[in-house]
Amino acid sequence: MIKLQGTSVSPGVAIGDAFVMGAEGFRIPKHFVLKDAVDDELRRFQNALQNAEAEIAQNRDSVARELGSKYADIFEAHIQILCDPKLVGEIEDLIREKKYASEHAVSVTIRKYADIFRRLDSSYLAERIQDIYDIEKRLLRLLLGIRREGLSTLTAPVLVLASNLSPSETANLNREFVKGFVTELGGPSGHTAILAAAMEIPAIVGTGVFLNEVSGGDTVIIDGDTGTIIIRPDDETIHHYNHQLQKRTTFVALLDTFREQEAVMADGVKIELLGNIEFPHEAAYCLDRGAEGIGLYRTEFLYLAGNRDHTPNEKDHYEAYVQVAQTMEQRPVTIRTCDLGADKMPNIARPMDERNPFLGLRSIRLSLRNVQMFKQQLRAILRSSIHGELRIMFPLISNLLELRQAKMILADVREELEDEGIPFDKEIPVGMMVEVPSAVIMIDQFAREVDFFSIGTNDLIQYALAVDRSNKDVSVLYNAEDPSVLRMIQKTIEAANQEEIPVCLCGQMSSNSLYTMLLLGLGLRSLSCSSSVLSEIKKVCRSVDLAFCREVADLALQMDSARDIRSLLRERLRSVVPELVHR
Repeated sequence: MIKLQGTSVSPGVAIGDAFVMGAEGFRIPKHFVLKDAVDDELRRFQNALQNAEAEIAQNRDSVARELGSKYADIFEAHIQILCDPKLVGEIEDLIREKKYASEHAVSVTIRKYADIFRRLDSSYLAERIQDIYDIEKRLLRLLLGIRREGLSTLTAPVLVLASNLSPSETANLNREFVKGFVTELGGPSGHTAILAAAMEIPAIVGTGVFLNEVSGGDTVIIDGDTGTIIIRPDDETIHHYNHQLQKRTTFVALLDTFREQEAVMADGVKIELLGNIEFPHEAAYCLDRGAEGIGLYRTEFLYLAGNRDHTPNEKDHYEAYVQVAQTMEQRPVTIRTCDLGADKMPNIARPMDERNPFLGLRSIRLSLRNVQMFKQQLRAILRSSIHGELRIMFPLISNLLELRQAKMILADVREELEDEGIPFDKEIPVGMMVEVPSAVIMIDQFAREVDFFSIGTNDLIQYALAVDRSNKDVSVLYNAEDPSVLRMIQKTIEAANQEEIPVCLCGQMSSNSLYTMLLLGLGLRSLSCSSSVLSEIKKVCRSVDLAFCREVADLALQMDSARDIRSLLRERLRSVVPELVHR
């Protein structure tokens, strides 16, 4: 049994067979062959072995002709490993004695040898590990043949384990068969993480390298509540998690009863709960979970979807926004303008010296640099505004000049539409994300120039604490409950209240029930979160009163360490909704 730790980006627990996505993206199935099929399975393995040897020999001869015998010796070594009697004998024993399918027997045996090489105190042997994996891939490719299986052709429930998943790959996961996923790379607020939460499947990212430790078909437990991955769990561990699943199922059924109820605190204080969405169809999920509107509509999917090789046009934007506006039926929808870096935008000139994308040409800076692209999106939002109660929100505003430039461009677009006789909501609210420390410092001035604030804690934490949230080596320093972060949230709320403008929080803090009481105690009355957790947040709101939340916030603000604050929050949450405290 192997236990690993990563960053949880979508809660829940899943137990199942591993679907290992290697470089070639095929699945290594685990199943047993019937007793009377063992001889056929042995012949199938021998056939793959012979074909693999022939392929390697062909590569050896070709390289010898082109580059000389020195390089051809690499492939000769591959043949020697492939045909090693001990290796072949162990694979055949698994097929003959344990009735393993050839693919699983090959993977288990070869990875065992790789693990032995890894442990030996020999740099030469350590370098041979990749040779062993190359042989494994070759044999598996030959064995799987037409049965080679990718994510799009799954026919049975699996847990996907991969080095990384792109947003488009994540969006296209079939939830009927993919019950959870784990990636070696990735951070808590990337698009893959955001999509996982929206899809409501357990997911963990940023584990570091571990795929060499697991074979396709191995039993795996994904604990999306604690960020734990368990490979080949023992019976006791499986029993424990099955018990947890049963308890969770009961609690989820209880939470389901809150869908139609309002988020009203025990003393009658009303809390506005909104949903975060990435794709237009998610608006319906939010309604189904009881959201009162959309507090954050991320529009980046238009630039990331599929294999798009061009920037979306005005029609693409307009159709997406109208779909959401009509789905929400006059409920508020806050559309955030494009929040991507130049490195992810097609047909946009790349900066020559973009060494740190988080501090580079991204978000509102990119929009202000590419005015026509920006105007195109603003036109679509304004045109869509007659179909619902839309709001425009500018991301990553760091100074007043940026905000004023964005508002001037919006004014130009308004004038263009009026000249063209195109109707739009002339009173559409215009707000900004508060996610840069400089914006918090100048928050009183910003409050006089916008209609609303939305606090984006993902970036705010990163910039305030100087921590790359996707860097595993420093991710432990990325703490939402850091005292400095709490004071910035408090300062923003106070400035909004002073100018009597609405303020919402739409970062990951709002989607974590651990912080709900704290945020309400700090003065927030509007939260925008993932649709999957709306019932959890509603349950917390209905379980406490304002005095209790203010006490939690006051105590937290007196503390000087994130660890102590987190302990306080866990203790208080356990006292009101113990089912939500996972560890």
